Amino acid sequence: MSRTCRAGSITIGDGHPLCVIAGPCVLESRELGIEVGRSVRDVCRELGLSYVFKASFDKANRTSIDSPRGPGLERGLSWIAEIGHKLGVPTTTDIHDPAQAEPAARAVDLLQIPAFLCRQTDLLVAAGRAAAKHGRGVNVKKGQFVSPGEMAGPLGKLAEAGCGNAMLTERGTFFGYGRLVNDFLGVAEMMDLGAPVCFDCTHSTQRPGKGEGGKVTGGEPRFAPMLARAATAAGVHALFIECHPEPARALSDAATMLRLSEMPRVLSDAASIRRTLAANRS
Repeated sequence: MSRTCRAGSITIGDGHPLCVIAGPCVLESRELGIEVGRSVRDVCRELGLSYVFKASFDKANRTSIDSPRGPGLERGLSWIAEIGHKLGVPTTTDIHDPAQAEPAARAVDLLQIPAFLCRQTDLLVAAGRAAAKHGRGVNVKKGQFVSPGEMAGPLGKLAEAGCGNAMLTERGTFFGYGRLVNDFLGVAEMMDLGAPVCFDCTHSTQRPGKGEGGKVTGGEPRFAPMLARAATAAGVHALFIECHPEPARALSDAATMLRLSEMPRVLSDAASIRRTLAANRS
């Protein structure tokens, strides 16, 4: 498996521009997706970064059963595909059930496996087969309970399903003091597995069960820009960032998303670090 992953018209990995995977957590509306996607796309173009629009059609792993989940499979995938076409960018979304793999692979360029489901064989096999059939990629988020080296397992399952076009995402590890721990040694270890590595800057700031009496996940998004700089300096191939014009009013992950207006500064810093690394290697 080469350390590159194709997502539509772009390639993520060694020798290619830093990729930004960004958008709202849940796709609240077609209009919101276009607003966020166009803003991030334009910043990335100016900075020489590649861009993949992300949004969820169904947040099936909410903390509370009463939490909003999104527009659903059919309408949500239609909106995401429309946004990608309108903006001229690749798209990604997460799937939670093997039955969602085929319709998602028809609509988006990169299938995302959520962290909690990274070891689910049926889901990985379905995603791998659908991705191979439609020329898509698969991005597997590392579970908060899984060691970096164990992520060879999901990559192996995808390969056995016929999909070598894959990447991994680090999003923090559970520990005993109420927040996620970000392990950059683990990022380096995952790079040794042969696939590109992305770093999830916003979910890594979560404080699980620390919001509204434990009914929602808390977070400290003020640390996300620092994590983006650190991950870029560590040599990751992509940054995953959820953003929203008004995070406090978002239907999902309001406690961790970055304000859309912050993205130019965050991405400018990352682009500068990436240029410095490239200059030092030349």
